[in-house]
Amino acid sequence: MSVIDELIRIEQVARDLDGEAPDGALSRGELAMLREDFGANASNKVAQNAVTQVPVDDVALNRAVLMTTDHTFSHLLDDWTVTNQKMTGRCWMFAGLNLFRVGAMRKMNLKEFEFSQNYILFWDKLERSNYFLEAIIETSDRSLDDRTVGFVLDRPLEDGGQWNMFVNLVRKHGLVPKAAMPETESSSNTRRLNSLLYYKLREGARTLRTLFANGAAGSELREAKRDIVAAIHRILCIHLGTPPETVQWQWTDEDGEFHRDDEMTPLEFAERYITIPLDEYVCVVHDPRPTSPFNQTFTVEYLGNVVGGAMVKYLNVEADVMKRLAMDAIVGGEPVWFGCDVGKMMQRNLGVWDVNLFEYGPLYNTDFTLTKAERLAYHETLMTHAMLFTGVDVVDGQPRRWRVENSWGDENGHKGYFVMNDNWFEPYTFEIAARKSSLPLDLQAALDLDPIVLPAWDPMGALAR
Repeated sequence: MSVIDELIRIEQVARDLDGEAPDGALSRGELAMLREDFGANASNKVAQNAVTQVPVDDVALNRAVLMTTDHTFSHLLDDWTVTNQKMTGRCWMFAGLNLFRVGAMRKMNLKEFEFSQNYILFWDKLERSNYFLEAIIETSDRSLDDRTVGFVLDRPLEDGGQWNMFVNLVRKHGLVPKAAMPETESSSNTRRLNSLLYYKLREGARTLRTLFANGAAGSELREAKRDIVAAIHRILCIHLGTPPETVQWQWTDEDGEFHRDDEMTPLEFAERYITIPLDEYVCVVHDPRPTSPFNQTFTVEYLGNVVGGAMVKYLNVEADVMKRLAMDAIVGGEPVWFGCDVGKMMQRNLGVWDVNLFEYGPLYNTDFTLTKAERLAYHETLMTHAMLFTGVDVVDGQPRRWRVENSWGDENGHKGYFVMNDNWFEPYTFEIAARKSSLPLDLQAALDLDPIVLPAWDPMGALAR
């Protein structure tokens, strides 16, 4: 018997006699065995020497993947520069506006154009504040310890969002060119603004719940809510500027010809320069959990921003269906808005995604075996980022890799564009916005099914958080 085995035996005897150590505690003998086993493996020492000196991703990087990945595509749509969401979570807005600007640039004969991201941010913060306060009124008869109430209070309004939420804002408030409402310090770095809004909204929640507990009627609650919304509006105007009620837009196009529009409201500007049919677009997702049947619609409780706007509604499909819809759209000349778990198997500087990009298994001498469904169930994956597909490399009718327009500026990847090898699509891509008419007829019919309501904390709502 080894010294360590004897230590373990003696500890077990002592534990049985005095009952002091709880079941499951790591004993000194077990810790000694772990240390001995680690030190006996020369590969562990080499890995330790490397990872203690340089980032682990540099050690685990699979160069064979990099050597077989390039930025060439059989179908490429973009010839414009990328945008930059800076220190914010506005990816879903940027991806949506980047989709819109493609048609706007073609219509105006411009190589570069941006809609105002700050304008959409302002209205999302105000509308979502109202949405939050309505949720507080609706749940005011529940305890503060109720899981849904606690979740709503934890997430009053963050920067993230969903495709349907983006469309709700555009339909209600329109769009303006970036020059009409440019970025501010707070729109490019929302942390402090958000913290102040959180305080006022939670304070507002206290006020509304106290009024309800004291027997206030619904009309009294909404009268109090108006004062809270007014304070939020004031804070937003100070940080982001006041949204314009009309815009006058003029430009010189690529041929040197000058143009000037008549004065327009933001809704009129959006109607003129959004060239895709918004009502045609639906959210198609891939959620392979056993509890999430395919060809069925879903929504997430308290996931939204505009009271009275369209709900966030997903149609769950097989991964190959979602992939085919995205590929066909790009081949047809239209970029695709999508949501994914961006940080997994990504090399940011080079702008590459591949499921085999990092060889963590050999480095740590262990396996990483969770499926996509299991990663969702066990909180290992969720939607974290929205971007735009602007190209695809098709070989024998199948996608080999995807071109991605990110919104992190032009310092990473290929001047801000990333390349996604196709093996990454199914494990880490969750959602696209697709034209309803592009879906097979059975899936078009499935869109009319009553949605299954997932709880507010379900990972399929994570992009808005």
